Amino acid sequence: MLWYLAKLVVLLPLIGLLAWGCLILARKMQERAGLNAGSRSLRIVETLMLSPTQRLAVIAFHDREILVAATRHGLTRLAEAPARPDFDAIVAAGTAEP
Repeated sequence: MLWYLAKLVVLLPLIGLLAWGCLILARKMQERAGLNAGSRSLRIVETLMLSPTQRLAVIAFHDREILVAATRHGLTRLAEAPARPDFDAIVAAGTAEP
């Protein structure tokens, strides 16, 4: 019984540290993958979960924003509009009023 408790005291914090390390590594990998997002022609602007099986998504593609519904059975295009300018680009150009 003492041997079991000794292993538990040693291994339980080790498993916790490994899980914490995996979360930190995943966060860093996501940040690194997000750096090249500006060069892509397709990006997901926003998503909204309607139910566990239904989701709305706004997809930016070649200066257009497309609203799609995603379900188990596939994607359905609902609407399309010209892309809105990025807020950072407006501020950088100096056209935003304080």
